[in-house]
Amino acid sequence: MAEKRGCLLLSPLAAAITAVLTGWPCSAHAQTEKLTVPQGDNVLPEVSVSATRVERDNMDIPVSIDTIDQRTIREGNPQVNLSESLNRVPGIVVQNRQNYAQDLQVSSRGFGARSTFGVRGLRLIADGIPATMPDGQGQAATFNLSSAKSIEVLRGPFASMYGNSAGGVVQIFTADGPLIPTFSLNALYGSYDTRKLGMQYGGQHGSLNAMIDASRFESNGYRDHSSVRRDHVNSKLKVDLGSAGVFTLILNALDQPETADPLGLTAAQVALNPRQAGSNAYNFNTRKSIAQSQAGLTYDVSLPHRGTMSGSTKLNARVYAGDRQVTQHLALPLAAQNLATSSGGVVDLDRGYGGVALRLTHETQLAGEPLTFSVGMDYDRMKERRHGFINNFGITGELKRDEDNVVSNTDLYTQVEWQVIKDASLLAGLRHSRVQFKSTDYFIAAGNPDDSGAVDYSRTTPALGVTYKITPLLNAYINIGRGFETPTFVELAYRPGGDTGLNFALQPATSHHREIGIKMLVGDHGRLNIALFRVDVDNEIVVNSNVGGRADFKNASGTRREGLELGWTQKFARGFESTLSYTLLNARFTQPFTTGVTPVATGNKLPGIAGNNLYGELVWRHPSSNFPPGGFHAGVEIRHSGKVWVNDQNAQFASAYTVFNLRVGLQQQGKGWKLTEFVRIDNASNKNYIGSVIVAQAGGQFYEPAPGRNVMIGINADFQF
Repeated sequence: MAEKRGCLLLSPLAAAITAVLTGWPCSAHAQTEKLTVPQGDNVLPEVSVSATRVERDNMDIPVSIDTIDQRTIREGNPQVNLSESLNRVPGIVVQNRQNYAQDLQVSSRGFGARSTFGVRGLRLIADGIPATMPDGQGQAATFNLSSAKSIEVLRGPFASMYGNSAGGVVQIFTADGPLIPTFSLNALYGSYDTRKLGMQYGGQHGSLNAMIDASRFESNGYRDHSSVRRDHVNSKLKVDLGSAGVFTLILNALDQPETADPLGLTAAQVALNPRQAGSNAYNFNTRKSIAQSQAGLTYDVSLPHRGTMSGSTKLNARVYAGDRQVTQHLALPLAAQNLATSSGGVVDLDRGYGGVALRLTHETQLAGEPLTFSVGMDYDRMKERRHGFINNFGITGELKRDEDNVVSNTDLYTQVEWQVIKDASLLAGLRHSRVQFKSTDYFIAAGNPDDSGAVDYSRTTPALGVTYKITPLLNAYINIGRGFETPTFVELAYRPGGDTGLNFALQPATSHHREIGIKMLVGDHGRLNIALFRVDVDNEIVVNSNVGGRADFKNASGTRREGLELGWTQKFARGFESTLSYTLLNARFTQPFTTGVTPVATGNKLPGIAGNNLYGELVWRHPSSNFPPGGFHAGVEIRHSGKVWVNDQNAQFASAYTVFNLRVGLQQQGKGWKLTEFVRIDNASNKNYIGSVIVAQAGGQFYEPAPGRNVMIGINADFQF
């Protein structure tokens, strides 16, 4: 039972809003009375650890954070791409580019939308292990969705508590194995000869819990020259030693050889045939091969009390190491590749990376109210051996680049969470980050001198948030903070004007975040979150020029992102459930600048960012007791995106679109077995649209068309023994 607070603290407007939203009257003469807060299944549980590093109900923390549960990740989905489930999160846009050579395009409040490949501008973390390198570049393809328990998405200033990331944090957690040993087989087949086969084992054996997942995904692709094969293994072994702590070992590997790259299309090419490959994709056999293996070990333990210190103290430690090898063939004219300053059209990377981290968390009381205090340090390092070669129409030619690149970060941070008074809590954090880049050049030739060099970036980023409980069902919060985003090695690769060497004049972008919002339980079965935010960025990193396959970058004067995020989930009578997510985002340049010699005016929109995004879902589950839980369900999804500009000059754009998806699922189960099937139809209305854009791409090849109507069917079988 929770106590209803007196209304004397509320304004008449607040009282009226409270009465409408929560269903009980409020007046200056209202007497304190008891109000039953829905418990158990009546409240949709959303618990996360990303914001505070301690498990907390999302309602009680002053940040925008959403948790995607296991059923949402798996139900009616192929479990291949983050775009399947994360587009339901307000503020987040995940575009499946139909190009597995370049990975997904993920953005948070507009951060990351400019990335031409991979993910930058937000942090990716898997089971506590960074999937983003110290320079800020990450790969979402390493996430294993088949074995995921949940995904957490954090936006706003508290993302800076994870270091070099301005826009947000996406963190995935692998499920524990079930108590009863279970073996699973799954298969998927769909349009464009898309198929996936997988197997999984999980179980508890004494103090050892195991989860092992292996899969192969293949597709010929919607577009020409876009075939892919991806083999993925993810395993989690957890040993619980009681008071001695818990060890968790994470092992995973990704093998993705010879993935074809269809490149972007011009507007004329899209109009002629949206399924064609881009110019010179076949001539130069554009493709990428990726092989990655990684191991990580975490240790969690509660420390014994020392002296007079009250409360509990927990230690978390991690160590990890991995290797990532990438070979990519680009479509660059031979004349451009043969220039003395060119790195060629074949990129060959051998990256070794790893890191260590340590965190102490102490829970006690201050002034009679709960206080949680954390201190920690992170050290991460990546060393890459980088070669560049001539791409002689698909065949690797002579050497054009030879260097060692090293980037590392050393971070110290602290966070405090305090229940200041009964109905108000505070969350504060401070992190100091130092990111160091060093390049040693071994390719020295006529017109291409020694370009070795180094640069250090350091920033201290604070964040502060307050939550106030207006009623037991309605919380309001406010937060402010700063973030920063260093250049990646890709953005440092070339100097403007054709000069050789790394662009060490490029500075980190710094951001100032402000946010206000409410979090509310709606009736017995719903949850509503609304957030208003503003982010001002200085030294935004933008493309300066993109000529002959050589892109160089510069700092723009300033940008602003203002927006609204709304997320609502609700269960209704007779088996109906709904989800609604809406984002309104005005992202624009606040000062003029030039790219190359072309001016960009104040007020121009940031490219790659839609002004509004909407996701809606309605699902019906058969309520009859004759069906097992989830025995039958049918759902419809709607996704809308506003128009997206493709460059800073706002010269061209991809039009707005709205698409519908349909799905239906069945489940049968007996003693020791369960069988699940689904059929899914994406883009059911067969809409022609641009799914994503390549910002500032050379030759006007900005556009990546999305598939028309496509169908997939899947089956999963679980056996207990």
